[in-house]
Amino acid sequence: MTYQQEFLAAVYIEIQKLLELHWRDIALNQSKIKLNPDWDRYEEAEKRGQLKIFTARNDGQLVGYFVCLVTQSLHYKDHTFAHNDVLFLHPDYRKGLAGWRLMKFAEKCLSDDGVALLMVNTKTHKPFDVLLQRLGYSHIENVYSKVLI
Repeated sequence: MTYQQEFLAAVYIEIQKLLELHWRDIALNQSKIKLNPDWDRYEEAEKRGQLKIFTARNDGQLVGYFVCLVTQSLHYKDHTFAHNDVLFLHPDYRKGLAGWRLMKFAEKCLSDDGVALLMVNTKTHKPFDVLLQRLGYSHIENVYSKVLI
């Protein structure tokens, strides 16, 4: 297994198959809210240096990703924060250390880039809190949603 930081153009085709699997695995309200990534906005964010894509590959095949958006904090302007956008590891690779290694790799890269705080969202119906706690993350917030369409 290899872990690396990649650019959107390098993973664009491969990631779509995993995104579909990811969406089917975790998305709520699938009958009302369809998967339709705004690739142009992702590309714009990457050009601004705000999109960071970290991948896990097995024999060259994409099996996981951790995508973050990096911005200067509005509340703490002296610091840069990273917010995870999507995090997925193919179910065939979830036993073992692949997820842990992907997260550690991303943390190292983000830290080297000067990111002060990394925030990771989890779904309550597909939690991986134990992994995050072992990596030293703190549970700091809850988010509620309501479909309005």
